[in-house]
Amino acid sequence: MAQENDGMAKGLIVGFIAGSIIGAAMALLYAPKAGKELRADLREKAGDIVEDAQEYISRAKSKAVDIINEGKAKASTLVDDARRRADSLLGDAERIMNDARSKGERNA
Repeated sequence: MAQENDGMAKGLIVGFIAGSIIGAAMALLYAPKAGKELRADLREKAGDIVEDAQEYISRAKSKAVDIINEGKAKASTLVDDARRRADSLLGDAERIMNDARSKGERNA
């Protein structure tokens, strides 16, 4: 479920960025401006898009680090819990073995 949401979010972001680029280019190309002004506007819009993309990448990296750290913490908790349960089972098995030995010695 989380992977579906991540995939959908990525698709929406990519679509938004692509749409922004195409929309900005079309608006500038159909605007009645001189070549120098048009090129300057295109450079400015391209710079804005690059900044937006860098901000998105930065946020995505930060979120990825948070998710990884959360996963590590959960994994550590699960491992600790499994160790405690294994130790408990081993202790129970040892007690049962000792009880069986003592009963065997008494019956012999």
